[in-house]
Amino acid sequence: MVRQPTSNAQARETIDMKRVLLTTALALWTGATGWTGAVSAAQLNWAFQADAETMDPHGRFEIFNLGFLHAIYEPLVRYDQDLSIEPALATDWEVVDDLTWRFDLRQGVTFHDGSAFTAEDVVFSFERSKKEGSAFIPTFGPVDSVVALDDHTVEFRLNTPQPVLLNSLAFWFIMDSGWAAANDAVDPVNLRAGVTNGATLAANGTGPFRLMSRSPGVETVLAAHAAWWDTPGHNLTDVTFTPIGSDATRVAALISGEVDLIDPVPLQDVARLEAAEELAVLQGPELRVIFLGLDQHRDVLLGGDPADGNPFRDVRVRRAVAHAIDVDAIIDRVMRGAAAPAGLLIAPGVSGYAADLDDRPAYDPDRARALLAEAGFADGFAVEMDCPNDRYINDEAICQAAVSMLAQVGIEVDLIAQSRSVYFNKILGGDTSFYLLGWTPGNMDVIDVLKPVMHTRGQGFGFFNIGRYSNARVDTLTQAIETETVAAARTAMIAEALTLHRDEVGHIPLHVQYLSWGLRDNVSIPQRRDGVQAIWLARVEE
Repeated sequence: MVRQPTSNAQARETIDMKRVLLTTALALWTGATGWTGAVSAAQLNWAFQADAETMDPHGRFEIFNLGFLHAIYEPLVRYDQDLSIEPALATDWEVVDDLTWRFDLRQGVTFHDGSAFTAEDVVFSFERSKKEGSAFIPTFGPVDSVVALDDHTVEFRLNTPQPVLLNSLAFWFIMDSGWAAANDAVDPVNLRAGVTNGATLAANGTGPFRLMSRSPGVETVLAAHAAWWDTPGHNLTDVTFTPIGSDATRVAALISGEVDLIDPVPLQDVARLEAAEELAVLQGPELRVIFLGLDQHRDVLLGGDPADGNPFRDVRVRRAVAHAIDVDAIIDRVMRGAAAPAGLLIAPGVSGYAADLDDRPAYDPDRARALLAEAGFADGFAVEMDCPNDRYINDEAICQAAVSMLAQVGIEVDLIAQSRSVYFNKILGGDTSFYLLGWTPGNMDVIDVLKPVMHTRGQGFGFFNIGRYSNARVDTLTQAIETETVAAARTAMIAEALTLHRDEVGHIPLHVQYLSWGLRDNVSIPQRRDGVQAIWLARVEE
């Protein structure tokens, strides 16, 4: 059974009028700033299946939200299009000792309002990121302090060695301390508690684009930041972002020319768009694994019968669920081949991936029924399942397929499909017993799966371990892996942790998702494997 919450109607405004108004604003702005650089007057209209949830750079650790904000804010170091670390607001760094990293900050950088970027802003951003509501509390758990040595030098002083510290900083954006104080944004928003502030709808970064206007659920307009310190890889004057939840409407907007770039392309429309004149499709494997999480904590499952208790606490039941789901059929029929089966929560290309361990249980409904009977659930049981309907490619359809397959072995699932803005707050609040989630490690390393997803939930750990899987040995290994600097020792510990989690069916990996972007053929943009649309590298040719 599918229970679909009522969705808000998609509010849309005429983009042409916005272009006229923004072009006028840009002319006034460039005249006022004295900017005389050559401009090609290129504009990009971009659509995603949902909106960014907040403009607060520390409010949500979710790759689309972070990628969107990367056009406005900047980190100390960043990923290039091949996901290698390169300098950003820091020009250089050194490991002073195992517990001290020193960063030289880029000089002459200004925020969008003209204020100077200094070490004070880095210290402020660190302290803000450790406050209640921040999505970066787990990131900075091992960091004791950030100290300004002078206006352009900071030291990160650690509690334990951090071999992947640079990667962990690649999506950590620096805020202007003065702007935050003046705009009631000293503390981060708290999306789960519904706490907003001045950074919810406004922004003041150092990045390649300025936030010009923000109408949640309708439209966000960005303008090129003429005083950006870097050499622009784009030729854009402005970007208009429009969330379009309907697949058909999103595709129609691309075909009509109303938008230039869409993400994702509905898989059933890929061939049609590839064959169309003036259109193209970019498709390739992402670093994201789509998986199912199971409640291993409650006494009684949500939507279940109290007499059944919590079947998911029994590893035999978790194995039964894994055997009951035909991943190959999901990839073939739901994903139309645009995915690869996954046996681990990390994808090929992530540091720490172990190909020899990437083996998932075979589809075997008879074995699933036998395991259920062995565990005392020969007649099955019931449970509610939460699923986003606007975050991952065909997310709701994947859940519907899983529900149908589980019904064949006697597990009755009440599917609750909902918008990502509702879904993430719900599951992060623990209000779920069965859910679908996708995960791309923000630092491109296995620790960013082990620590937030597999480790026992607690202060600084297991923030996304919604089902509360817990293994003391996995916890010990995770904490050792985070600090281990000897490659061979780290690899051995990773293999042990991944094996334990796989054998205990802590979660149920389904597939590695492929990216699928549609664009007009005069648009070029690199397709990064983390799924970030780097609009600061996009070009639109006339």
